[in-house]
Amino acid sequence: MHLVASQGVTEVLCEACEQLGWKSPTKIQVEAIPVALQGKDVIGLAETGSGKTGAFALPILQSLLASAQRLHTLILTPTRELAFQIAEQFEALGSSIGVKTAVIVGGIDMMSQSMVLAKKPHVVIATPGRLIDHLENTKGFSLRALKFLVMDEADRILNMDFEAEVDKILKVIPRDRRTFLFSATMTKKVAKLQRAALKDPVKCAVNTKYSTVEKLQQFYVFIPSKYKDCYLVSILNELAGNSFMIFCSTCNNAQRVALLLRNLGITAIPLHGQMSQNKRLGSLNKFKSKSRSVLLATDVASRGLDIPHVDCVINYDIPTHSKDYIHRVGRTARAGRSGKSITFVTQYDVELFQRIETLIGKKLPAFPTQEEEVMMLVERVSEAQRFARIEMKEHAEKRKRPRGEELDDTEQSSGVRKKVRGGKNVTVRY
Repeated sequence: MHLVASQGVTEVLCEACEQLGWKSPTKIQVEAIPVALQGKDVIGLAETGSGKTGAFALPILQSLLASAQRLHTLILTPTRELAFQIAEQFEALGSSIGVKTAVIVGGIDMMSQSMVLAKKPHVVIATPGRLIDHLENTKGFSLRALKFLVMDEADRILNMDFEAEVDKILKVIPRDRRTFLFSATMTKKVAKLQRAALKDPVKCAVNTKYSTVEKLQQFYVFIPSKYKDCYLVSILNELAGNSFMIFCSTCNNAQRVALLLRNLGITAIPLHGQMSQNKRLGSLNKFKSKSRSVLLATDVASRGLDIPHVDCVINYDIPTHSKDYIHRVGRTARAGRSGKSITFVTQYDVELFQRIETLIGKKLPAFPTQEEEVMMLVERVSEAQRFARIEMKEHAEKRKRPRGEELDDTEQSSGVRKKVRGGKNVTVRY
């Protein structure tokens, strides 16, 4: 990362970058870091997987080195997972200078968060809703001395209808501050936020048109909707040995497909909004540590998560918003690696698929599949589907009884897996 040194980043931080294995800065870092170090507000437009976190973390840590101050920086993110990930990067980059961070998100006890805030960390990483709860209810907590505000994935924060919360937060922090706004897309809402929150910002755009990374091989499979599960199992078997992220449109479907795959001996794990925060982080860590090779996710997980080893993204359900396609496939082929994405297109999805092709300006090739081989799986897959339905029903009944049991990951499914008949030529154990 000696190139970063030439951009004015101090030696301590350059060493931290090298320890993290960051050898040379990414395009957005080259554009944004020098501007930020000059003391200007920054708007960064960059595709996912482009190293945005480093682009704002390094200038902030450098400012902290120059004059250490508690409650120095606030970073707003749309999802809990992204908040934890940014905190990890800050702690890794700032470990040698003793940076303290606090993650303030929903799904975790307010009281324990209040105690962390009372210790006055240097950097607070928060989702807007929970931060407002603390600003209104936690005695002694205020952001009146704030020096930096960062809004990461700003388009998504506003899409999730956090506008009112963001306005409230802007009212209680100093006007005399530095603001960085990072977004993958420049929407009307983001432009409006930019006018409200930033002073003469410098725009650092790495990619202005919607784009997917060059090293990503993108395919589609045109299939009848009732054989989706069979095609999924067939592709997982064919590409066995890779890690997969499979996107579903609902929490229920992510859970159902995860159970179905487990019943066939494939180590799948879900990540969706109806799981408790601890379970979500647990799923993520199992997948990151490679003890699970298939992650079933909803769009909650499709943005900002840096999981370095995803070899293949499968859009089991086609995204209804074409822009979400870019974020989903952005989970693979990150930081210069290559990767694959396969989108399932059923008879009902043709129009949505054409919109995606128009948006990215590419005609995608078909992924080669052997229909006869897929049809050989029908019997075993329908049996696994039946067991998955039984398990889903059992979960639903359990949830009705004690309060607070979510649709959980439940690695130990209820013993039905043992009943799925063998058949060595079809099942792959990862």
